[in-house]
Amino acid sequence: MNPHRRAFLAGSVMVGLFALVPRAIGRVLGYPRALNGPMVGASGPDHFSVWVRASGAFDVTLEYSTDRDFSTPIIGPTIRASAADDCCVVLRAEGLKPDTPYWYRLKYNGEQDRYQWFNYITRTAPEGPADFRVAFGSCCRIQYDADQPIWNAVRGLQPDLFFWLGDNIYGDSDDPAVLTDLYSRGRVVERLAPLLRSTPQLAIWDDHDFGYNDSDGRHPRKQESLKVFRNFWANPSYGEADSPGVYFSHSHGGVDFFFLDGRYNRDPIEKPDNTAKSMLGARQKRWLKAALSASKAPFKVLVSGGGWSTAENEKGGDSWGTYLTERNEIFDYIRDHDIGGVFCISGDSHMGELNCIPRSTVGGYDIYDMCSSPLAQMPANKNTRQMPEVRVRDTWTRSVNVGLMHFRMKGGKPSMTYTLHDVLGEPVWEPLVLTPDDLRNGVQTWDSKSDPNELKRLERFKRGGGYYGNDVPEGWPEQPYTTRKSG
Repeated sequence: MNPHRRAFLAGSVMVGLFALVPRAIGRVLGYPRALNGPMVGASGPDHFSVWVRASGAFDVTLEYSTDRDFSTPIIGPTIRASAADDCCVVLRAEGLKPDTPYWYRLKYNGEQDRYQWFNYITRTAPEGPADFRVAFGSCCRIQYDADQPIWNAVRGLQPDLFFWLGDNIYGDSDDPAVLTDLYSRGRVVERLAPLLRSTPQLAIWDDHDFGYNDSDGRHPRKQESLKVFRNFWANPSYGEADSPGVYFSHSHGGVDFFFLDGRYNRDPIEKPDNTAKSMLGARQKRWLKAALSASKAPFKVLVSGGGWSTAENEKGGDSWGTYLTERNEIFDYIRDHDIGGVFCISGDSHMGELNCIPRSTVGGYDIYDMCSSPLAQMPANKNTRQMPEVRVRDTWTRSVNVGLMHFRMKGGKPSMTYTLHDVLGEPVWEPLVLTPDDLRNGVQTWDSKSDPNELKRLERFKRGGGYYGNDVPEGWPEQPYTTRKSG
């Protein structure tokens, strides 16, 4: 028989068989379920929140229990998913006990997701000072690496929180549909899913998930970009009622974190670096100053998409290195109002970095900046052409990486130990340990906490040589190790 005729007959038989499939099976193919998620969002001592993207516009219900078998289930909130929000919902369990594990599950149109039969577990935040770990990173490009082995290392570190510091997707577009598609693809990475389902996730954005590379406040569709961001994250808040953006504050275990939006109101990079140039915008900056003044926490962590040092004050840089007037205004405020305990974390640079701004030279204290980048992107060796005020550790460019802050806040003197970990989970540097006593006006620590090799390189550079032993590359800034004084 002619092979084409055999194929035609076989296809006809299959069509006939599908015609006999019961309607019940047809309903299964359209079963209400999770399209993406679930993911644990902002949590506190008496609550936790769960984000999910449903497969259609129907009711989603959160149920939770203190036992795995749900012998005593608690019926939580129900929210109807809406196409206007890409069917993303955030459900919050409230009235809970602090520092307690809770099992949770979701129901869709009153039924459990038949593709996710397991119940998941998360934990409420402690009440008051506690010992806890925060992992963070940036630059997660699924187009570069869909496998993303770094998440094995992150899960092995067992963080209590995970912070996304921007470039969480590489949308590089002003089309909300493109951003939505990339978020959806990122949420089904197999190695990442267990972390999302158990560990609270908090996020800010940077240029590639805000819009295009180096996007600023002129972005013509930034309101739509903000809507997509809010759809796909479960932060405690987004900006203020009269000031849009992704900035917010969050407290955990006796530490205050201040997440900043460096894009929505950013002035163009090309503007002269003076008092008229802002990365944050006036409204967000007032919020930050007021929040820092109100904080009584021993540690106050500034969370930014771009680095805080002068490393990227080169042409084309878009970090705080090109907004130094505003950066120093914030640091001056911290000094002048005697606000202790501040240090910074950042991303974007495609290198692991640990830098310091020696504010002790102008009456303040030394402010450290810990950068983790990338999570899933090509590392870069930009360090050969860049120079921060002080490199506390050499840059890490051998692999993707993740930062880990270990806070010890219970009993005795509070401390924070910072380590950077490679793709296998191995620490790549000697740890940096900070205490509140290190972070108060008049205290100099940068020299005692820096790697001796980095101090030698800095001295060589200050004498006019190359930081790494070569001639000074063209375009390096003059005296980058100094801190600009206030006028």
